Amino acid sequence: METVGDLKIRRHGGEGPTVIVLHGGPGAAGSAQDLAVGLSDAFAVIEPWQRGSEGCEPLTVARHVADLHSIVVSVRNGPPPVLVGESWGAMLALAYAAEYPGDAGPIVLVGCGTFDKQSRAHGVKTREERIAQHIAEHSEFADDLNLDVNDRIMKWHDMTDNYEAIPSASPSEGAQFDAKAHTETWDDMLRCQEIGLYPDAFSRIASPVMMLHGSYDPHPGKMIRDNLRPSLPQLEYREFDRCGHQPAVEKFAKEEFFSVMRDWLADKCKQEECRTRECT
Repeated sequence: METVGDLKIRRHGGEGPTVIVLHGGPGAAGSAQDLAVGLSDAFAVIEPWQRGSEGCEPLTVARHVADLHSIVVSVRNGPPPVLVGESWGAMLALAYAAEYPGDAGPIVLVGCGTFDKQSRAHGVKTREERIAQHIAEHSEFADDLNLDVNDRIMKWHDMTDNYEAIPSASPSEGAQFDAKAHTETWDDMLRCQEIGLYPDAFSRIASPVMMLHGSYDPHPGKMIRDNLRPSLPQLEYREFDRCGHQPAVEKFAKEEFFSVMRDWLADKCKQEECRTRECT
């Protein structure tokens, strides 16, 4: 583990274009390790652990964007780095590229979060239905139906979001979910959406963008794609069958997921390298 200022980062691999992998949550530092390791055979991967809730001021999207910029500036040694974001990390990648469009390379959105109330409500409904069905088949958990909906979803997160996950090949040591960081950051993201900042600000993004999504993911991929496309007309979309929220650990989709992402990134990085040579 290294540090950039007061932020922790991990490096994976070492050869090839620089890729920054952004974990989800918010507040789930270390959760993108399988994604980072899966790209490390072809890229020099940086995995930041986003700022936690230990500070005096509540966390904001702007704070995370500023933190990410400090990492980009620190690790950049050529063309703008690739940004690969998982879940909330995908949302952060877009927020960063909107603020610093000249410092973001190709962007991959993995299981991207929601930017509108309709998509969000659809995801909650899907999770509630899956939990209810599971409890109907396992009556020993019937009392969970009395939990607050958010508590119920958090408890059954793995069951509702994964199609068939495989055990992590590289468990992340020292990682703990930061509930306060999650709440503070997510509340600010909702505020940014309510004032109309996102997704409209994404029209400033010049980078190519690919969205990779599992068909079983409760986050409705096609709805999220359609909500983003007016601001991101360059957005490409690929959906994987028998795949949930984290394709990097899904039994039936993992191999295809990494193959598609590596090929797309290799092509976009090659194009960026050619443009850089022409400019110089």
